[in-house]
Amino acid sequence: MASALRLGLTGGIGSGKSTVATLWVKSGATLIDADVLSRAVTAAGGAAIPKIHEVFGPGLINAEGSLDRDAMRQLAFSDATARAQLEAIVHPLVGTAIEQAAQDAIDNGAQHLVFDIPLLVESAHWRRHLHRVMVVDCTTETQIQRVMQRNSLSRVQVEHIIAAQASRAQRLRAADVVMFNDGIFLDELALQVRQIAGQFGL
Repeated sequence: MASALRLGLTGGIGSGKSTVATLWVKSGATLIDADVLSRAVTAAGGAAIPKIHEVFGPGLINAEGSLDRDAMRQLAFSDATARAQLEAIVHPLVGTAIEQAAQDAIDNGAQHLVFDIPLLVESAHWRRHLHRVMVVDCTTETQIQRVMQRNSLSRVQVEHIIAAQASRAQRLRAADVVMFNDGIFLDELALQVRQIAGQFGL
């Protein structure tokens, strides 16, 4: 898969990473979305469901047979051991799905792959599989306000989520490219993406 440029995209919750991912697609890149693939393996009939049921019992499986994400989120952020157990089940399956999606894209002629990976910085696995890492950055307060508004969560809940992720400083240290998304309009963010995409041949 050396023929395609592999760009990792990450950012903290509420940074606007999904918006940036959409802008990359508009610039001609092929998006590999880890969240979409994670939802697939934890959907009804997904590869992770039998093991989740075995480890956590039926309480985390909803009536449709998929992972009850709200219940799992509450458990994961209150119990570090539970979070580690869930990650041990889901992450290898998602990793396999990501690589398969990347290979399929390359087989179909893709030359620029953008890997949208929320926990890219937290996982030592990904860096060596990517040519560049792009971080969408904003202040922590902006993250909090965006997520409170978007998800109807309390400040404390959002702060707990942020605390469980890599810090802003850790993400910035891992970045080859930083896209600042704080106090700017969408067209300004789109211009940033187009300028960076041009540097990568798009």
